[in-house]
Amino acid sequence: MVERLSEEERGTALKELAGWSEVAGRDAIARTFTFKNFNEAFGFMARVALVAEKRDHHPEWRNVYKTVDVVLSTHDADGVTRKDIDLASSMDAIAKQFGA
Repeated sequence: MVERLSEEERGTALKELAGWSEVAGRDAIARTFTFKNFNEAFGFMARVALVAEKRDHHPEWRNVYKTVDVVLSTHDADGVTRKDIDLASSMDAIAKQFGA
């Protein structure tokens, strides 16, 4: 089982993740990605899905046209773990490929 990050560890990690923030009332992090159009948003989600499946760590997300709202929390640990930080970093790298 993966351990939750301490408040200090989570704060330090969030400083390195542009655009990510803590979710009020929940041990989770969130970000909204905005793309040029639906095709780019869906392409981003498809690429992230491959990474998430390989890592067996899946995001909570919602897509409306060109935006993708993401929440990350490790359900087995009931909070934010290194898995969430690593997936957030990967999502940021994929989004940059689309210019987001």
